[in-house]
Order: sequence, then structure tokens, then C-alpha cells
Amino acid sequence: MIARRFANTLTVDRSLRVTAALAAIAVVLALAIIRLPLLVTAGLVTVSAILLLTFAYPLFGLGIALILGPFGALESVVLGSSLLDSGQLALMLTLTAWIGSGLARRRLRIPATAFNLPWLLFIFIATLTLLDSYSVMLGLVELLKWLEIALLVWLVLDFAGRAELGYSKVMRLILGMLLFSGLIQALIGIWQFGLRGTGPEHFMVLGRFYRAYGTFEQPNPFGGYMNLTAMLALGTVMGLLASWLARRRGRSGDGEHLRPFSWWFVYALLCAGAASLGLILSWSRGAWLGFLAGAAVLVLFSTRRVWLGLGLMLVAATAMSALLAFGSSAGFSPALAITERLGGFRSEFTLGDVRGVDINDDNYAVLERLAHWQAAVDMARDDLWTGVGFGNYEAAYSEYALINFPAALGHAHNYYLNLLAEVGAPGLLAYLFFWFVIVVQTILLIQRLAWPERGIAVGLLAAWVALAVHLLVDKLYVNNIYVHLGVMIGLLQLFAWSGFWTGNKRGRRLDETKALSD
Repeated sequence: MIARRFANTLTVDRSLRVTAALAAIAVVLALAIIRLPLLVTAGLVTVSAILLLTFAYPLFGLGIALILGPFGALESVVLGSSLLDSGQLALMLTLTAWIGSGLARRRLRIPATAFNLPWLLFIFIATLTLLDSYSVMLGLVELLKWLEIALLVWLVLDFAGRAELGYSKVMRLILGMLLFSGLIQALIGIWQFGLRGTGPEHFMVLGRFYRAYGTFEQPNPFGGYMNLTAMLALGTVMGLLASWLARRRGRSGDGEHLRPFSWWFVYALLCAGAASLGLILSWSRGAWLGFLAGAAVLVLFSTRRVWLGLGLMLVAATAMSALLAFGSSAGFSPALAITERLGGFRSEFTLGDVRGVDINDDNYAVLERLAHWQAAVDMARDDLWTGVGFGNYEAAYSEYALINFPAALGHAHNYYLNLLAEVGAPGLLAYLFFWFVIVVQTILLIQRLAWPERGIAVGLLAAWVALAVHLLVDKLYVNNIYVHLGVMIGLLQLFAWSGFWTGNKRGRRLDETKALSD
């Protein structure tokens, strides 16, 4: 008894000492802050608040990482290149808080998902290619991106499995954060196009506007990022509308029902409109083609009857073509510009030897892209099985560059050829297998999910398709887009919980059954 009282006394004394030390530190910091400029003080207070909230609620930190991620390219221009941008710092802090909370709860595990095995296969093959690469460090940078994707998937699932949160609440939080981060970039892009009144001269279109690029500093990755947000938001809108229609028809139990004037519907519609407009204003043909492919998926899966979806897709394609044709014939300048920009796209999908081709201002951009494709093919031809090393395209380019195109652009402007050059045929096949598994899983879940969750899953599938098409002409694993992708894949894995499936409310508490209807 005496020993126990003595131990309790020591514990109390230790707690008092810790409290006194923290109070002293707080007083010292307060006195220091008083002497600092107002902006510095505000910055310190904001950063401190973010730190505290992230360690208390790691999902808050995840939201901050999603918002700050796209600002990496802008930060490198303004502040200079650095190993970690603000988005990466926020992500590292979030992952640290998550791992720390898991260790404190003695519950830190890797969830079993359909994602794990194909991810591990690709990582394994990509790692092997670094054994004989130009730069191991460049490869590690790319591997880190894929490691972050996996950690984000597991983080999302881990928090969904906690009793105080649950799958439904985490799903809503993740969806809201993904859409909000995209909305911020969309609004910046819209402002850049028509409201700012100035911009880089080489971004000028239609004589007086400037291509939208957000904080990506380039329109093409910005357009790809907008595609991810637009598809997810459009799918959410579709799901909510389908749920509302089912309710009007008296089909109780067909998923979660949309209440009239639900804020979720207004929010998703705002994000869908802004992201779609931002994508169009990026003037990125790759993003446009991706959007068209994603929109086709949305229409195809808008109904559970495939034949009806095919009919709707045909009608939508015909209507869009007719509108463009009518606008062009009427001399409507936006329609003319879009038709002309899409019409010249076919010339960029011609593989061949561009050496000896006459170069002029009109064909330089096309020939430069084809020259990089040719260099990637030559790299793969020299080492079909292991490539030049993951992330090493730029390092190897000087040995394969054509005379008229000596500058390495960072990647081959076709991610599939880029991968073939870097990780060889096995690595490319592993990458395709990874996305094949994700796409098949998404389709299988779409068949099981109730509305509106089915609409969200359709939006995810449309995003995968839009990404796959855009990667034919670009590399989009840049500027923390992969962080966004990792969270989106995590959102998909949430829907593997049977509580979201049609006719199955297993495990849902009363406050969770409202889902997106609230």
C-alpha cells in the first residue's frame, strides 16, 4: 500500500513538473511572439494550430496535405527547388501522427485489400531496375511516390475501421476533402483564364485569354488534376440524383436517399461545374480527350442496364459532335478553336523516325514530342527487360537524343513509353496489371453498391479512364497528384465494406445510415 501511494505521488509530481515546463515554454513563446511582426506571428500561430490539430486528428492533416499538394510547383518557382514542399511536409506530419496513434493504440497493421499484391509486384520490379541504373536517387524519388500512395490507402482504411469514426463518416470526410482541394485549384484556374487579364505569353489563346494552369505552373498536369476532380464530382452528382429519383419512385432501400436541397448535392454540383470549366480552360488536348473518355464511362454506367447505357452514350456523343459542328459552321470562335485543337491531335499519334523531317514553327511541338517517344523506344530496345532504371529517363536521354532535340523534357510525354524505357516490359506489364486490378475491382463494386455510393464509384472509374487516356501524351505523377490518387484509391477500398452494398446495412449505426443524404 505504501509503495503504491509512493508511486502515485511520483506520478503526480512528474505530471506537475511536465505541466510547469509546458507553461514556462508557453510563457517564453508568448513573450517572443509579442516582439515579432504581425505576419510572422500569424504564421507561427497557424502552423502551431495545424501541428496540434494534425496530431490530434490525423485526417485533418490529410486534408491540409491535399490542399497544399498542388502548390509544390509554385513553391519551387517562388522559393526555389527543395526536397520537400509544403504538401509533402503536411503529408509526412500526417503519416507520423497516424503511425504514432497506431502505436499508442497497439493497433498498427496493413489492411488486406485488392490493392496490395499488384502494388507490391510493381514496386518489386521497379526496385530491381535500380540495380543497374544511371541514378539510384532518381529511382528512389519515384519509388517514394508509390510508397506514399500505399500508405495513404492504408491510412484511410485504418481510420475507417475505428469505432469512433466508421466507414460512412470517413467516406464522407475523404470525399469532401478530395472535392474541396480540386475546387480551390479550379477557381484559381478560372481566374487565370479570364479574370486576371495577364499571364505567360505562350499560354495565350483566342487572342486575349490565357490557359488555366492553377498552381501547377503548366496547363497539362493542371488539366489532368481537374479531370480527377471533375469525374469524381460528376459521379457524386449522378449518384445523388439517382438516389433522389429512386426515392420519388418509392423504392425504399435502394441505397442512401437524397433529401431535397441537400448541401452535398449543391457542393458536388459546384465542384463538378468548376472542375469541368477549369479543365476546358486549361486548353490541354490530353485532358480534353481524357474528359471525353471519362464522360463516356459516366454515361455508360449511369444505369444498371448496359444496353441502355450504351444508347445514352451514343446519344451524348452524337449531340456533342452536332453542337461542335454547328458552332464551327456558324463561326462561333470557341467551337472553332476546340475543333481545330482536337483535329490536329491525330498527327501526334504517329510513331516513326523523325530524323530528317523538315522542322518549322507549325510542327516543332509535334516533332519534339515524337522525338521523345522515339528516344523512349530506343531505350527499351537496348534493354527490354530492365530498362534504364525507374525514374531515369531524363538521366539517360542524352545518349538517345536526336540532334535537333537535345533537351530532356523530364519524361517522354507518354507515360507508357516512359515506363517501357525505365522499367522494361516486365515493369510496364506490372503497372498495367496494377491498374487492371483497380479497374476490375471498381466495376465489381459498382455492381454491388447502392446509390449514391454507386455514383461515387462510377466517378472513380471515370477518373481512372480519364487518367489512362491522358497518360498517352503526358506524365501525371507529378506535383503531388499521386497523393490525390492515393486518397482516391483509398476511397475505393472503403466501398469494399459490405455495409455500402445494396440491401445490406451491416454494421451501420443510426447516425451513419444517412450517409450523403445529410
